[in-house]
Amino acid sequence: MRHVFAHLLTSERRAISGLAGLYASRMLGLFMVLPVLALYADELSGATPLLIGLALGIYGLTQACLQIPFGWLSDRFGRKRMIVIGLVLFGLGSVVAALADSMSGIIIGRALQGSGAVAAVIMALLADQTREQVRTLAMAAIGLSIGLSFALAMVLGPWLAARTGLASVFWFTALLTLVGLLVLWRWVPAAPRRLKHRDVGMDHRQLRHVITRPDLWRLDISIFALHLVLMAIFVAVPFRLLDAGIGVERHGMAYLAIMGAAFVLMLPLVVIAEKYQHMKAICLLAVGAITLSLAALGLPLAEGRGLFVWLLVFFTGFNLLEATLPSMLSKLAPAGAKGTAMGVYSTGQFLGAFIGGTLGGFLAHHWGLDAVFFGSAGLALLWWLIMWSMPAPPPLSSEVVALGDNHGDTLDTLMARLADVAGVEDVMVVPEERLAYLKVNRKQLDQDALTRLLTPPRQ
Repeated sequence: MRHVFAHLLTSERRAISGLAGLYASRMLGLFMVLPVLALYADELSGATPLLIGLALGIYGLTQACLQIPFGWLSDRFGRKRMIVIGLVLFGLGSVVAALADSMSGIIIGRALQGSGAVAAVIMALLADQTREQVRTLAMAAIGLSIGLSFALAMVLGPWLAARTGLASVFWFTALLTLVGLLVLWRWVPAAPRRLKHRDVGMDHRQLRHVITRPDLWRLDISIFALHLVLMAIFVAVPFRLLDAGIGVERHGMAYLAIMGAAFVLMLPLVVIAEKYQHMKAICLLAVGAITLSLAALGLPLAEGRGLFVWLLVFFTGFNLLEATLPSMLSKLAPAGAKGTAMGVYSTGQFLGAFIGGTLGGFLAHHWGLDAVFFGSAGLALLWWLIMWSMPAPPPLSSEVVALGDNHGDTLDTLMARLADVAGVEDVMVVPEERLAYLKVNRKQLDQDALTRLLTPPRQ
């Protein structure tokens, strides 16, 4: 890892650090309200459990609807310009929510926050700014920033709300937006206009193939269900903490302890999944743990210390799936279709957040808080049954390699020769990008043969 960092260009270091921070700050702003909105909703006129759930999840609907249009517009009008527009919309939504004195105002503000759907544009700009050989590292930095932002949001949201009220959470988010605009302007370097990146961006020509593959749509269902149950339970979890004798001002510390312990428990399971190729078994274990914990949270088992045990089980499973599902997607996506597969996957995540918040509010409104957990557990059990029949993902990884400008082979010949290299399982050559997208088994890959093949002949 140190060797890779040492070979980053200065512009790549600035792009990775700036854009990862920008991505994380947006997610921090979206997540900070999760552990506090239900607790402070009585300060807002018109608050009902259903509207609280809708306010929690509404950002997912606007995000899902607008992320692809934002990506297309960034191809035409420029990445930075569209990121600025998205950040302005996100900041405007934060201000609207901060000034709101009714639940409808919060819903409008959260919808506006989600309309700044620049996640895919940030990833595309990062791809513009980085070389193929360091892009995996760049994308990993984004993934790490998302995980850290979620954990920080669970702590920072309750801490701010307890001291200065719910509005301060949204004002802090608006401040983060201003900082993000400054970082984009002064720190992130200008990017050259490049062609589409099939390992990052959507390609509508591949969309049908990606959506209809059973192994991929199982992963789309998984991220949909994962964020559905996450958003649903935050209609009820804050009240469970109150019932356990945890004051509002101490909720942040409770989440910190739970998330920290869940992270520690997750790490060896990730190693087992990746190193020993037990991805499917670990995935089923995580979904099963989530199902069991949700059912237990609806029972008297979740009283006192039992509450923390079952929340720990839930967040261990949640963190484990957040780490392993993208890895499984990368292994299963066809060569050159990773970006399209990830776009569909992200859309599923956002829709899950929207439906989960709304469903959680609906269940709480009509049948009480226990129904939120039992309903979520039932959906998680169905999810587990769907995943049971999924084949284990092969030990493959994606690789993007540059082609020399004077490579003498025809397209068909080059693809055939690449496919004949030991360890290369799938190939897509894109002549206009001068790139080859490969799916490789690194344990079997003949790296020397691949290097010789891709080295252009001397004139």
